[in-house]
Order: sequence, then C-alpha cells, then structure tokens
Amino acid sequence: MEGRLTLRLVSLLPSATEIVYALGVGDDLVGVTFECTIPAGFSPAIVVGGRDTRDLTPGEIDAYVRSAAATGADLYTLHADALADLRPDLILTQDLCRVCALPSGRVTDALAHLGCQSDVLTLDPHTLAEVLDSINAVGDRAFAAAAAATLVTSLRARLSAVATAVVERPRPRVAVVEWTDPPFGAGHWIPDLVAAAGGTPVVAHPGARSAATTWAAFQEADPDVVVVAPCGYDVIGAAAQARTVLPHFPSTPVWAIDADALIVRPGPRLVDGVEALAAILHPDAVEQPPPGQITRVA
Repeated sequence: MEGRLTLRLVSLLPSATEIVYALGVGDDLVGVTFECTIPAGFSPAIVVGGRDTRDLTPGEIDAYVRSAAATGADLYTLHADALADLRPDLILTQDLCRVCALPSGRVTDALAHLGCQSDVLTLDPHTLAEVLDSINAVGDRAFAAAAAATLVTSLRARLSAVATAVVERPRPRVAVVEWTDPPFGAGHWIPDLVAAAGGTPVVAHPGARSAATTWAAFQEADPDVVVVAPCGYDVIGAAAQARTVLPHFPSTPVWAIDADALIVRPGPRLVDGVEALAAILHPDAVEQPPPGQITRVA
C-alpha cells in the first residue's frame, strides 16, 4: 500500500487487532491490549491490562466475572497515561461484551479526562455478516479501504465454497458449548458459523448474547454433534474442558475447537472457523484444517 496515508492506531479489542494486521497496516498499530495476538516483528505498547485467568477453572472464572459485575468493578484496566503518550489518531474499541474487552464508555471518559482528541470507532458485530462489515469499517477509517474490500471478497468466496460443498448434504444438529461451568449455549455469530458449515445450531442464540443453560437442555435438544468452544481457550484447553462434559453426552460425538483463534473473536479467522466446523460435520466434503485447530474427544 505504497503512498497510503497513515494513522497512529490503538486497538482495545483482540479481534480488531487481528483485522488491522490482516489489512496489512500493522505498522500503524502503536497500542494494544494484553490479550491481543501480535505477529512476530511487531511490538506495540500494552495499554490495557487485566487479570491472568490461566490458573483458574471455568467455574472460578465465572465466579470472578459475576463478582465483578455485582460490584461494578472493571475486568480490564486502561493505562490512560500510556494511551495519552501514544497520541493515537484512531482507537478501535467495543461495547459488545464487557467480559471480552474494555467498553467504549471507559475509553471516552479517559479521553475526556486527558483532553485527547482521538477518533473512536466502536465495533459491535452480532452476526457473521456484521463481522465482515466491521472489517470494511476498519479499512475505511484506517485508509485501507481497498485492502478491506479485497479481504472481504476473499472471505466471502471461501464461505461460498463451503456452502457449495455441503449444500445437498443432511444438516447435523450441532450444540456448541461456549462455556462449561456453568454451561452456556452459543450466541452472537457462532450459530451463523454452524449454519455456514452445513449444520443446524441447537441451544443457540443467533445474533444475541450467549446464555447460561443446563446440561438437561443440551440433552433435550438431541444434538448429533457437540462442539466445545470455551471463550479464551485454545484447542488443548478446549479438549480438557470437553472431557469434563463427556458424561452428559455418552453416545454423542464430542469435539473441541480452538475457540480463541476460530470461534469467539469476531475477525477474519471466523471463516477459518467455518471451514473447521465443516470438516467436523462433513469430513468427506471439505479439506481438513491444519493440525491444532480441532480434535475429537469422544
């Protein structure tokens, strides 16, 4: 993108960080959160911190989140002075989920307090279509509209290829477990991913927040396949969680998927997630994903 205008970008959302790098404008990114995935060769400053929950069980994480919500405490800490020192032109943030990232209101308040005049783009996609739209929105604001249009076109082509491969096949009933203690049925764009992969989502909340449910509700939905995709876990962590739910599905295939990379972050890799899910549901119709994305547990 020789000759394009540049901006000093700050991303307060892991999925937005992935969008920026996918658009080829990672050199413009000067600040990120502690949860963002940074490619080799880049070193933006960390402007949002939070608790490392890797030592906690899913039940303990749920209790921690509920306690913070009850007391009004923030799950993330904005390093406001560090943000001001970066002098960003554009800040990418969200209001979709206070468990996933810092809400935009906190950013606006901090900018007002610091007297900063940064532009703020809030990304709140609820569906797969809206995720693709958000890529174009970032491209438009980051002087990378052509790159965004090219990327979205390629993503749509891959989705179309999966749709063609599975169009005449039976659509298995798929339960995606987004959390295991307590169990959560998948929401937002995840049911769209299942549908795009040639499945029928059950115990799901398309376009809405994921919601706590019961194992009995999952069982009553009579899924043909169970996919365990706990937010914040890679495939190894997801597989460990999947093994804890096996007693609830003694005669149903149970799979684990790299949720962080493929399912829960609303960015370009959701299309990788569709392809991975299609490989679970229709293994003889699509190519198998690279190692480390999915694994069958039972």
